[in-house]
Amino acid sequence: MRPHTNLVGAGDIVPSDARVVLQVSRWDRLKDMAGVLNGFGTHLSRWSADAHLVLVGPDVLGVGDDPEGAEVLFECVDLWRSLPPPAAQRRSHLVSLPMDDVGENAHLVNALQRHAAVVVQKSLVEGFGLTVTEPMWKGRPVVASAVGGVRDQIVDGVSGLLLEDPTDLDRFADPVTSVLEDDELASRLGAAAARRVRDQYLPRPSPDPVRRSVGRAPGRDGVLAPNAPWLARRPSRPLQRFQARRSAISEPEIRSG
Repeated sequence: MRPHTNLVGAGDIVPSDARVVLQVSRWDRLKDMAGVLNGFGTHLSRWSADAHLVLVGPDVLGVGDDPEGAEVLFECVDLWRSLPPPAAQRRSHLVSLPMDDVGENAHLVNALQRHAAVVVQKSLVEGFGLTVTEPMWKGRPVVASAVGGVRDQIVDGVSGLLLEDPTDLDRFADPVTSVLEDDELASRLGAAAARRVRDQYLPRPSPDPVRRSVGRAPGRDGVLAPNAPWLARRPSRPLQRFQARRSAISEPEIRSG
């Protein structure tokens, strides 16, 4: 990890005792970072006093193939400036992570996800959301939009909470507030989320290739025979033909070559 002085693009340094509501995404309008920020600022009175919003995206100077990223980031900064001071601005933070070191970037994202009290993914459109599955695997409660592949990733009320309408900012505040106010709920959702990722999305080890090819061989009808020593099974047809041919040859002929 290198020291950085310019990660926070708007807002103060996040207090160490803050309960972080986190969204990690690209600066992309479909990820609706501005909607998350607006929803937090609008319903600030509903959040616990130690709750802080942290929106995290890539350093736009380090992503050359995303010209929209800088525009969205600057729009979010302008929106942050329009939030009612001082509380909303003090408790909202925009962070840009460096992209020139993949390993360091991964460590930073991992630290943020593991520290968060609740992880949000309020996308307007989404396929399979890695930013949903990653915090789920780390046992964090996740509140995400019920769009695209996210509907398959999260079982609503069991392994996370789904927003049926991600554009409804009033409804957005409800599930996040529930998780922040109920430690038992947060713990239950986080544990179930980790189990779901383990059971549904982690690769399972395949059988040992040597055991699979040697210990189980096709039987006469093409069906895999049960594990058994090679010599205990019926010889293959080529071997049968060779044995029949050998039995028809006299011993002197064999010795003579």
